[in-house]
Amino acid sequence: MFSDTIAAIATAAGTGAVSIIRLSGPDALKDVSQIFSKDLTEAAGYSIHHGTISENDTLIDEVLVSVFRAPASYTGEDIAEISCHGGVYITRRILSLVLGTGARPARRGEFTERAFLNGKMDLAQAEGVNDLILARDAVNAESAVHSLKGSVRRLLEPLQESLVQIISNIEVNIDYPEYDDVKKLTDEEILPQSESWLKQIDALIEQAKQAVLIRSGIDTVILGRPNVGKSSLLNALLEEDKAIVTDIPGTTRDLVEGSVRLGNVTLNLIDTAGIRNASDRIEQIGIEKSLAALKKAQLAIVVLDSSAGITAEDQHLLELTKDKERIVVYNKKDRKEIPGTLAVSAIRSDITALVQAIESKYQQEIRTAQDDTLNNERQIGLAISARTSMASAVQALKQETPLDLVTIDLTDAYNSLKEITGESTRDGLLDEIFSRFCLGK
Repeated sequence: MFSDTIAAIATAAGTGAVSIIRLSGPDALKDVSQIFSKDLTEAAGYSIHHGTISENDTLIDEVLVSVFRAPASYTGEDIAEISCHGGVYITRRILSLVLGTGARPARRGEFTERAFLNGKMDLAQAEGVNDLILARDAVNAESAVHSLKGSVRRLLEPLQESLVQIISNIEVNIDYPEYDDVKKLTDEEILPQSESWLKQIDALIEQAKQAVLIRSGIDTVILGRPNVGKSSLLNALLEEDKAIVTDIPGTTRDLVEGSVRLGNVTLNLIDTAGIRNASDRIEQIGIEKSLAALKKAQLAIVVLDSSAGITAEDQHLLELTKDKERIVVYNKKDRKEIPGTLAVSAIRSDITALVQAIESKYQQEIRTAQDDTLNNERQIGLAISARTSMASAVQALKQETPLDLVTIDLTDAYNSLKEITGESTRDGLLDEIFSRFCLGK
């Protein structure tokens, strides 16, 4: 499909035992043969060859070259991978020699992009490759492996098939109107099928949102009046002195952020300014930022001081967060512990009860994230687009709109689902997706 050959370093930059320079394209083996001690143009696929890399009869390195033949390769093209000794200088020198043979530098993600364009994987599988590389934990890695095995396509196929069936029923009626009562066909077949389809995609979207929440991390604010121990709690969760801790009320005047993995849950934490009536303009700005962060947050951890009792400011915070996902935690149990409460001592890093409460709160979402689901905002957005088109079609059916007009919305829904796996793509979509990959992949 492609007339040029690309090359890039496929391993992380820096000093290591081994580095790999990857080439893919019609001239991959010819280009490598120009600098390698053996001619690999007729080499068999899935073979490894020991030899040396030289420049003008000067030995550069002793290497292994792996050969993969089209179409049974990662990209579907001829591939050569040079395994050389690790190190910035040697690796980049060999890459320079490869580029000097006529290969061009690969763009970010271009090897996987070629794999997609050559039919080796669909677009959701390609995204799974990058997700696996970037996985921070077992949940994300497991999800990425599912994607690589085609889980997204399997999820979408029943929905796509149902759409085809609905459109086919309409087309038959349009082509042969004398054989069917239009009203009966709509009420007994097309409308019930369409409404059932909406329920299925609603469940799929909701499941995906829960999974993405766990995979990407829960945006969490730590709220409380001044000096209840919010910054100490942030430091205990992060296991570092990220926020300044003093006995002086109003120390935190700006947002302090950090990300932490607690078991199977990642929290994107924001420590906020203590919320109270403040006369200091700088502190007021910090409080305004805290309230803005609360609006955007997916979880609020409300910190109360168990040694001081519930104040009017505490009551205000509890009222402010009553409609949000929240966990109320009583700090300073080293001074006084209130029976029946979720109690911690942030200053002593005794926060096990809070960590367990967070994991317990998101158990269902954790299980969902380990199942087959849509995997990112792009995929969810396209599913929502498909759902919107189908909802429009259902409304049109109820209003007895001519069926040939209804098929426009149904076709839009079908195309949105196809775009998830890349069978239908918008201009610029591939560049947008593959630019997020690392070089050499």
